[in-house]
Amino acid sequence: MKHTYLKMALLSTALVATGAQAQDAALTIESWRNDDLALWQDKIIPAFEAKHPGIKVQFTPTAPADYNAVLNSKLDAGSAGDLITCRPFDASLALYQAGHLTDLSDLDAMSNFSDVAKAAWQTDDGAATFCVPMASVIHGFIYNKDAFAELGIEVPVTEEEFFAALEKIKEDGSYIPMAMGTNDQWEAATMGYNNIGPNYWKGEEGRLALIRGEQKLTDPQWVEPYATLSKWAPYLGDGYEAQTYPDSQNLFTLGRAAIYPAGSWEISGFNAQAEFEMGAFKPPVKAAGDTCYISDHTDVGIGMNAASANPEAARAFLSWVASPEFAEIFGNALPGFFPLSDTPVELSDPLAKEFVGWRNDCERSIRSTYQILSRGTPNLENDTWGASVAAIKGTSTPEELGVKLQAGLDSWYKPQN
Repeated sequence: MKHTYLKMALLSTALVATGAQAQDAALTIESWRNDDLALWQDKIIPAFEAKHPGIKVQFTPTAPADYNAVLNSKLDAGSAGDLITCRPFDASLALYQAGHLTDLSDLDAMSNFSDVAKAAWQTDDGAATFCVPMASVIHGFIYNKDAFAELGIEVPVTEEEFFAALEKIKEDGSYIPMAMGTNDQWEAATMGYNNIGPNYWKGEEGRLALIRGEQKLTDPQWVEPYATLSKWAPYLGDGYEAQTYPDSQNLFTLGRAAIYPAGSWEISGFNAQAEFEMGAFKPPVKAAGDTCYISDHTDVGIGMNAASANPEAARAFLSWVASPEFAEIFGNALPGFFPLSDTPVELSDPLAKEFVGWRNDCERSIRSTYQILSRGTPNLENDTWGASVAAIKGTSTPEELGVKLQAGLDSWYKPQN
């Protein structure tokens, strides 16, 4: 009898130990978003752990510029965290192809996202999705409401109204019409060409046709945005050629410029710095009544390290990231980074609400150069920076820019040959 009791006691102890081991897991998240450390520690992780008491989570970010190199070193050494914050498109695709990220296509929560939202973290054929979409940023224009009221300017809807507003601001002389420089180049493409361009090439219709080789960068819908950019120069203020990105931010938040070609990622910083009320308007359409298109660019995702020792816990966390609860926490704690799930999120920041409201009015697309088309040399994304600057400065005609960009793409991309 004594022997039987001893066996039962030992068996009971083993079962308890096994149960504890199965329930208790510690997850580590790799990320480049070091600015978000407090958000994760104070809001996101406590909300998850409250509903998953057997799982502990630690957010361990790396400086953004070092992230890719540090992450690759950790993955090669087998010391990377269980969860990997994913940059969009090729960088994360390379991690998946190297066997470092797990295919999450069978995760039920993936049904919460549109095809556009998932495209940034899929194989080219869409067969595998390896990161849960977390957030996008939306392009448009932020404006000084005080300046508009003072000058009697209505929010522009068409390009004609947009340029009429710029001209009125310029004639008054109290404000620089628009704060953007060309010194750092990328702004001209990101907040210029890929901001207004989707209205010309009809968003996903044109972007995907370019990838398939059915459209070319010499076609009118890809050339005309450069012609529109060429009209911006008189409204950018003296010395815009040497003006840096931080210079433009300061000009706007100090109240010296009336309009800022923007990405929604500016919202938090502008809220902290500007002492005037701000509004936002979507990229103007060519004619009243035209369908509007916005760049709702997929920016941040999160996936599972294929070598994770805690795959079940990691999948539980990823399923929660795809939930409305996470979307509401993230969207409100970091205004301007918009959840990508199909479930609507009630945002509290008024400027963020203006941006995200465009999803109800406009067709959504992503930046034209980010998927597939910038894998070769010359790199189309980088070439688009230079082309956008040349268009604004008037050093090349829009047609010349189209020919040059298409020649570069033809030199390495088969569907365009």
